[in-house]
Parts: sequence; structure tokens; C-alpha cells
Amino acid sequence: MLNIADTLHNWCREGHPFALATVVQVSGSAPLPVGTALAVDANGTVIGSVSGGCVEGAVYELCQLLLTGDEPPTRERFGYSDDDAFAVGLTCGGELEVLVQRIDPSDHPHLTVALDEVTSGRPAAVAQIIDGPEELLGRILSVTGDGSTHDAAVDGEDWEGAVAAQTRALLHVGRSDRVEVGGESTACPERLSVLVHTHASRPRMLIFGAIDFADALSKIGDFLGYRVTVCDARPVFATPARFPHADDVVADWPHRYLAETEVDPRTVICVLTHDARFDIPLLHQALGLPVGYVGAMGSRRTHEDRLERLREAGVPQEHLARLYSPIGLDLGAHTPEETAISIGAEIIAHSHQGSGTPLTGTTGPIHHRRTPA
Repeated sequence: MLNIADTLHNWCREGHPFALATVVQVSGSAPLPVGTALAVDANGTVIGSVSGGCVEGAVYELCQLLLTGDEPPTRERFGYSDDDAFAVGLTCGGELEVLVQRIDPSDHPHLTVALDEVTSGRPAAVAQIIDGPEELLGRILSVTGDGSTHDAAVDGEDWEGAVAAQTRALLHVGRSDRVEVGGESTACPERLSVLVHTHASRPRMLIFGAIDFADALSKIGDFLGYRVTVCDARPVFATPARFPHADDVVADWPHRYLAETEVDPRTVICVLTHDARFDIPLLHQALGLPVGYVGAMGSRRTHEDRLERLREAGVPQEHLARLYSPIGLDLGAHTPEETAISIGAEIIAHSHQGSGTPLTGTTGPIHHRRTPA
């Protein structure tokens, strides 16, 4: 859908109804991926593509049919025709399934909100129900970068919370995907397939301190979907060869680099230097920024000394309360790899408001709903 965001945004702002055809499933050598879309407005203007040309004519006719009537959303499958190579089908031999639905912007103001964000370069996600009960097929929900949910659902509908939680999680890591929701709980008893269209850069993990723990943590950060930067003031240690899993390796004073780089509420900052020369000016600055997580490595004695130095530097108590130190969950970690896992686990728990408690000692839902930032 977001491949044609600019035009859809214009149509929504102008209040023009349109039919939207979205690729929801592919197999074989189908030419375009899941999530690609084609749209047709009431004037017959068509934008986008679902197959690179093979089945566009048939999909266009379906769009026209839904635009002129009150037909509900429909799914159609297209595959290769062995009998007639010129029949409607994919000449490449693959198969694709398309969801076609009519969208009236007056009924979907939340879609305009999401497209406003996307076309302005800000993160947003649109969740589209592509399989499930007939009355929910094609329903759309939007989530903006601050985690706020926008939809056209009736208050109290069971599916909204479950879909919103999955959408926020994918937006957080900047990934589009098809997810299965519900069917196993009273919170969302219906089994739904949801296609989440995400517009977002990867969240950033800033690691300060070019040590062996930083190498292990950069692997975990990359695995979790972060864009990883390792920064250290010592050029001899801050080299790409020592940190092959980092996207960027920077030789600069940590506080100076942090002052010049971009951060947002999804950014996590991990201070591994446990050297007051670097830590204090860096944490003084980091704790005042609108980032998602700030953690610092060191013993409890180092932590108490660090807090005292930060207080003397004028850091207010409400900022100190944001500091995760000693960094990581209590997993009994010793090696750099084990420590990196404990730090990654704490970041996950913080991002999703988890307790870090073993699930065997808890009751209730396993997956937490995230509240907007």
C-alpha cells in the first residue's frame, strides 16, 4: 500500500473514494511482493501495480466493480494458465492473491492521518485485516510513531487492541509483515490474518565503549533489528574490523557525537565505558534526551559513584530515575555474550513493559499490550 502513498494521500485529503487492490499472498515466481498495491479512483485513474502487467486488467475491472456498487471486500487468486498463455494469469508461473476493497476517506480519517505521517517522512504503520470473519475483512487500523492508535472501529471491538499491539511492535523495529492475531484468548476470539504496512527507519542502538562487551552487544542489537553504532574516543579501538556487526563505527568523544547525531523515542543508548571521564558528560546529556532507554555498565559501587557525580553535575532526580544501571537483567551472566543477552532482554522488557519475571512464576497473558509513548 505504501508504494503508492503519495497519490493515496492526495485522494484522501481531497475526499475521493477509491478501490484498493493489495497483494496479500504470493507463491512461486510472482513478480511483486506482499503489500504491493494498485488503486483506482472514480475517474478511472489507476496507480501502482500488483503483477507487473500480467493481471492488471482483471484487477482493474474488480476495482471498478467495487467502486460503482456496495460490494464487500473480496479476495481473488491469479495463477498461470496452462491452457492459454494469453488468458488472465501470471506468465511467470507464480501465483498471487489480491484483496480488493472500496475505501471512502470520509469513513477512514485515520488513514489520512497515517498517510500524512508517511508523506512527511515520519514513522507510521497501517494494519489491514486480510483474512478472518467476513465482516472484518478489509478493516484498517493506523498507528503513528508515538504509538497512538487511529481507526474506524466501534469502541470496544475485541480485535482492535490485539491488532494495535502487533502493529506497534512491527513499527518499533521498522518492519512490514503478515501476522496472525487472536483465536486463542477472550481478548480477541476471532482468528485474523493482518498485513502490517510500515514506514519507518530502523531504531538506533548507540553503544559507547569499544570493548569486547560492545562487540557482543552489537550482534544482539543487529539481531533485534536495530541500526547499531559503536562510538569510542580512541581511534585504535574504534575500527570496523573489530565490530563487523555494527552499521557504523565512530571515533569521537561520546558526548560530542551524541550531541550531533539523530535520536528519537525508539533509540537505545548503552554506555559500556565505566570510565567517569567519558560516562559523566555522556550520561548528563543522554538522560535529558527523548530516547527510549539509557543504560550504563559498572558495578554497584561504580553506579553509586556515578550517581553522585551526576548529581554534582546538576542532573535532576527525574532524569536520574531513567537510568538503567547496572545495565541488564539478573541472568547470572559472566561472558560478554551472556551479558549482551541480559542487556538485550532488559531493552525488550522496557520496550514492551515486561517485568523480566520468569513466565513460570506469572499468570495472565504472555504478550503485553504496549501503551502509547
